[in-house]
Amino acid sequence: MLQTRIQPPAATPLRRRRARARSLLGLCAAATCAVAALLAQGPVVLAAQGTPSSPPPATVPPPAVPSPLPPTEVPGAEQGAREVGKQLFPNAPKNPLAAPEAPAAPAEGSGDTRGLDQDIQGLKKDVVDLNKDLFILEEELLFPANTQVAVFLSVDVGDFFALDAVQLKIDKKEVINYLYTPRERDALLKGGVQRLYLGNLKVGPHELVAFFSGNGPNARAYKRGASLRFEKGVGAKYLELKINDRQRKLEPEFEIKDWE
Repeated sequence: MLQTRIQPPAATPLRRRRARARSLLGLCAAATCAVAALLAQGPVVLAAQGTPSSPPPATVPPPAVPSPLPPTEVPGAEQGAREVGKQLFPNAPKNPLAAPEAPAAPAEGSGDTRGLDQDIQGLKKDVVDLNKDLFILEEELLFPANTQVAVFLSVDVGDFFALDAVQLKIDKKEVINYLYTPRERDALLKGGVQRLYLGNLKVGPHELVAFFSGNGPNARAYKRGASLRFEKGVGAKYLELKINDRQRKLEPEFEIKDWE
């Protein structure tokens, strides 16, 4: 009996190419794994294997730092040090070897400012003089010389009476009731004269009554009065209230004097 063997068909060229491609892919994969393992261990030194070594990388020099200036060349260094020294040692003497400071130059426009100040002072003086003239003119208009009457007060006491208030009545009509402050009282004791009242009266007979209140001997409340009948003529009339110490009776004296 005859036996026949069936041989596989010969590989075609396409199959050979596919097998060869698979083997090449396997080799590439193995090489890739080997390179990854070497990179994980560290840099590869090619010079040890006889390959020419690459030149070392060029180093970049650090940026140049400018050298610090000496203190004498730093702008404002001496002035700042001087101010700090003044704050720390205010009573320290000045350096005799230091160069004298140059006098400050006069500011521009100082002459104009000085002239302006003089003009302002001149205007103030003119205003004061004008105000005084207006006050005198007002008195002349309100109290003409033909009907004017003025009452003054003078004090020559200090031992028996301390003045507190004065009340004036002309023709039984109260014209003023004046209370004194300690400063005014001291001014009268030093020789001052006060114009107590200024008013108008027609020509003819009139009566003036004055009441004085204060502290008398032994610091007791003291009130006295004085009266005077006078004739008002054409022209101004001046009357004076005088308070004097009467040494014989140890009490004050009150009188009214007519300056004709």
